[in-house]
Amino acid sequence: MFNDAWNQVYCGPAPDPVDLWASWNLDPILLTCLGLLAFVIARKRNGAWAMLALVLAFVSPLCALSSALFSARVVHHILLVAVAAPHIASILPRHRSGSATIAFVVSTVVLWAWHLPMAYDAALSHVGVYWLMQMTLLGSAIWFWREVFAPERSAVEAISLTVGAFAQMGMLGAILTFAPQSLYAAHFMAPYAWGLTPLQDQQLGGLLMWVPAGIPYAVLAVSLARRNWIALRAGNVT
Repeated sequence: MFNDAWNQVYCGPAPDPVDLWASWNLDPILLTCLGLLAFVIARKRNGAWAMLALVLAFVSPLCALSSALFSARVVHHILLVAVAAPHIASILPRHRSGSATIAFVVSTVVLWAWHLPMAYDAALSHVGVYWLMQMTLLGSAIWFWREVFAPERSAVEAISLTVGAFAQMGMLGAILTFAPQSLYAAHFMAPYAWGLTPLQDQQLGGLLMWVPAGIPYAVLAVSLARRNWIALRAGNVT
């Protein structure tokens, strides 16, 4: 009865290891939406990277695995906020810069709020709440990265915002890593099939937020520094 309650997550019930590679999500509505988005952005610079991240997150077996493992859900979220979102933000029409601080605070609050146990478990037990989680995570991250990439933004400020975004994710990861007990009822049983206790799975997820998640942020920081260097050479920055 308890396990059935958690099988209502959008990505389907938690798969066993032997079934993972057959667990592709072929939801026709999702595929249609992704196809339309690909038609709009895939041929633009960075558009293909955004589409790849979204396909990995929602279509590949990672979607089903994230029903089983919190650590897989962390990878899913990293793909959204640190890969898909900045690439989508970079190809949107340019706009006048707004408050990067507000965008940073909102995106941070959204990320942390969805990792509160009650909110997280609700998202993994109700399809509507699940998509609210995905859209708010992706949407707030796109807003944040648009502000980071705003043409008027200085390189120092843009890089500082990028470092800050990784720091707040790393802090959340550290809290989850050192928590004395598992926090998420949605992953109360499934990790055992993967050779992990729920607490070990949560610790692994925290470590992924804390260390490997720094890779896409580092790439973005280097890209921002390179953009500024090119602008300096062209005489566009004083």
